[in-house]
Amino acid sequence: MAWFRKDKQPLKAQDRRDVPTDVFDKCKGCGEILYRERLAQNLNVCPTCGYHLRVSADAYVSLLLDSGTFKELDAHLRAADPLNFTDLKPYPARIAAAEAKGKNEGVITGTGELDGIEVALAVMDFDFIGGSMGSVVGEKIARVAHVALKFERPLLIVSASGGARMQEGIFSLMQMAKTSTVLARIHEAGLPFISILTHPTTGGVTASFAMLGDVNIAEPGALIGFAGPRVIEETIKQELPKGFQRAEFLQDHGMVDQVVDRRELKGLIARLLRHQYAGWKD
Repeated sequence: MAWFRKDKQPLKAQDRRDVPTDVFDKCKGCGEILYRERLAQNLNVCPTCGYHLRVSADAYVSLLLDSGTFKELDAHLRAADPLNFTDLKPYPARIAAAEAKGKNEGVITGTGELDGIEVALAVMDFDFIGGSMGSVVGEKIARVAHVALKFERPLLIVSASGGARMQEGIFSLMQMAKTSTVLARIHEAGLPFISILTHPTTGGVTASFAMLGDVNIAEPGALIGFAGPRVIEETIKQELPKGFQRAEFLQDHGMVDQVVDRRELKGLIARLLRHQYAGWKD
């Protein structure tokens, strides 16, 4: 009966199968190994613990807008180098490297329909120099806000940013005033502005348009703040509470109106817009 027995031999390197690196992802929340295709079907939300993995700007456009309705605006705008900035890498080289990944700028803007409601939309792209806000980002957000004003549409902005783009210095900081001013006009016109805060939303973006929504919605666990914890602790000379810059903490302290699962985001926004629109567009 020797054929019932099998000699145990250690696996050799040539016996191992190569597993493609793009098949699985590891959840940063619980450590679960997740099948990437199934994870994408779940909008990059871990089915085990609910951790929200980052998704692309294009994915938010597809998530929020009805299929085939998106019309991109100002895709031709490109960043310049007004300060001739050179650090470890010249600014034009950084822009070229980001564009080589198929990106145009740190934000995608356009119009479309959300559950049949015509909206103006801006989605920040963290994959383009950390979603930093330079002159082009501020200009594109201002322009799409003017489109919302002209055609009397609600404005949605999805934020994901490391803050102002340091390579543009004061030109970048000026975008805080530019975007805040046009949002004041949106408010005066009585048009809804919904701000969606994703991980991370920091720096000058948080200090300007990201926190000016009629409704501020955040994804679970999103990092939201202006400066880093170390800088704040050194400034105020106090120990900060754990998780004080996370979406849930901000909701508990009135800075965020609601923390919403990504899978429920579109439905919630549609209900909010219909509530805000009641009797206005009819």
